[in-house]
Amino acid sequence: MASVFSAIIAGDLPGRFVWEDDEFVGFLTIAPVTQGHTLVVPRKEIDQWQDIEPEVFARLNGVAQKVGQAVRAAFDAPRAGLLIAGLEVPHLHVHVFPAFTMGNFDISGADPNPAPESLDDAQTRIKQALRDLGYGTNVPA
Repeated sequence: MASVFSAIIAGDLPGRFVWEDDEFVGFLTIAPVTQGHTLVVPRKEIDQWQDIEPEVFARLNGVAQKVGQAVRAAFDAPRAGLLIAGLEVPHLHVHVFPAFTMGNFDISGADPNPAPESLDDAQTRIKQALRDLGYGTNVPA
């Protein structure tokens, strides 16, 4: 059975994408810890991060690093947070978010009902920051 992330990647469920390439996508979570909270996800369904090939994991983290640069720039954040939790959806995903305090690293404090306008604004800002950083070929239209 496909994960909810596979359905988002396939376009069967809506997603606010900021990154796309042949192996990975980045889209905003619907429960952000801070505005701009993005999930970097392999297209291939892999449940546990320990099960991914090391070379693929390195490429996944490379995309997460680029998204991290973009969320810092887009939200003028002192840090970009990076977490692998994996309890919410059985499909490997890396949380990347603007981090302002240590409390931002507590996913249990995520906003379950963000305003759609806030998510749209975050998507626009991150996409522009990725373009400004030179990653425009991976920014979806």
